[in-house]
Amino acid sequence: MPKQHFAHVTDWVFDLDNTLYPPAARLFDQVDARMTLFVMNMLRIDRAKAGTLRDRYWQQHGTTLAGLMAEHDLDPGPFLEIVHDISLDHLDPDADLAARIRALPGRKIVYTNGTASYAARVVDRRGLSGVFDALYGVENAGYRPKPERAAFDSIFRQSGVTPQHAAMFEDEPRNLAAPHEMGMRTVHVAPDAFAADHIHHHTSDLTEFLSRLV
Repeated sequence: MPKQHFAHVTDWVFDLDNTLYPPAARLFDQVDARMTLFVMNMLRIDRAKAGTLRDRYWQQHGTTLAGLMAEHDLDPGPFLEIVHDISLDHLDPDADLAARIRALPGRKIVYTNGTASYAARVVDRRGLSGVFDALYGVENAGYRPKPERAAFDSIFRQSGVTPQHAAMFEDEPRNLAAPHEMGMRTVHVAPDAFAADHIHHHTSDLTEFLSRLV
């Protein structure tokens, strides 16, 4: 049972996309498509080249945004506004998840590579408004993205999170490496498990997993 491994946790940090809603909602597909179109229009390249370029940005810089900023001096504000202007119609409220998160002892925050305003929209649509103490986006980390250690350092400094007394829930395995290094309890939330030394737990059902912690 995982409960004993979380007895020390007072700060609970949740990723947003594909973590606080099921991947089957395919919400990030919309963001992904809008990012590709943005790159195509900005650099005047076709879809295939934009996809290849975005893959390289992801590998070398962490995100498409970070790559565009580093290599093309992109102003992040308009980019983030455009790519997150998506429909949330496929999201449903989840009262059970809200209750499980609310029952956790201590503070709960959301930290996403999206924007805080986008996180607020998703949280509201999921019926999770009022559950979290704070929402942090990439802009709060000076536009440095997860998985950069500096991004986590910035957010945790602002939020007052003590990593040795915190847990991180995240769908992207590489984004759990820095939290693990910092002393956090790490939980991979995804349909399929990913074996890695920096991942303590895996779950395909966040609500069920949280039910075993309280």
